[in-house]
Amino acid sequence: MKKLVSIVLAAVLTVGALFTFVGCGSKGITIAVPNDTTNEARALLLLQDQGIIKLKDGAGITATIRDIVEKPDGVTFKETEAAQLPNQLQDVDYAVINSNYAIAAKLNPVKDALAIEGSSSAYGNILAVKEGNENTPKIKALVAALKSKKVAEYIAATYDGAVVSTVTEPGDGFDGSLDYAALAGTTVSVAASPTPHAEILKIAKGILAEKDITLDIKEFTDYVQPNNVVESGDVDANYFQHQPYLDDFNQQNNTHIVSVATIHVEPLGVYGGKQTTLDALKK
Repeated sequence: MKKLVSIVLAAVLTVGALFTFVGCGSKGITIAVPNDTTNEARALLLLQDQGIIKLKDGAGITATIRDIVEKPDGVTFKETEAAQLPNQLQDVDYAVINSNYAIAAKLNPVKDALAIEGSSSAYGNILAVKEGNENTPKIKALVAALKSKKVAEYIAATYDGAVVSTVTEPGDGFDGSLDYAALAGTTVSVAASPTPHAEILKIAKGILAEKDITLDIKEFTDYVQPNNVVESGDVDANYFQHQPYLDDFNQQNNTHIVSVATIHVEPLGVYGGKQTTLDALKK
C-alpha cells in the first residue's frame, strides 16, 4: 500500500512539474523598450509593424505601453532609460535599442537586429541650437561641414547601413556666404552622444580646422543634459536627437531649441537577449 501511494505521489509530482515547465515556456517573456516618450513610441510602432502587438487607434509618436490593446499572452514590457538598454539585454528576452547605443555596445544593427526600423527621415538626427542662434556664422560653418561629402562618405564607409546620411546634395564643407577669415580663431562647442555623433563630428572638426575654427566636442551619455546645456548657453549646439524627441522635450521643459540641419538617421532595432529569434512572440 505504501509503495502504491509513493508511486501515485511521484506521478502527481511529475505531472505537476511538467505543467510548471510548460507554463514557464509559454509565459514570462519580457521586452525592454526606451522610456522616453518618442523613442518608446518608435519601439512600439516597430513591434506593431512586426505583427507582435497592436496599439489603439490613433496612437502615434507619443504612444506608450498603456496604448497596447493586443499582445501575446505572458508578454510584459520593461521601460528603461535608452542608454541602459544594451546593459539590460542579457536579463530580458528582447530589447528595442537605438542604433547609437547598439553600435557603442558592439551590436551591428544590420546583422544583429531581429527586426529593424525603416530609414525614415522623420527620425533624422539633427544639429540643434537655441532659438535665435540659427544664422550665426559659426553655426552656419558647422552646418556646412556636417553636410559635406567627406561626412557623407565617412558615414557610408563606417557604419555599414546602421547609420544613413540624409544629406541629399553633399557639398565641399564650406559655406560660400561666410567670411572664414573673420571666423579664424573661433571656437564652436557641440554636445553629442559618443557614437556615432561624436565620431561624425570629428570629420567636421577636420574640415573646420582648415579655416582655423576649433570644434569643441563635448560627449554626453544621456538625452537630457545635451539640451539643457544648449538652452543655458553653456554649449553652442547639440547633435544627438531627432525632431520628434526635440519637439516633445521643448514642450515638456519649456525650452527653446530648434533644428538647423538634418544629418543622418539611425534605425531602431529589436535585439534578442535570452531569445535568439522572434518565435517566442508569435501568437
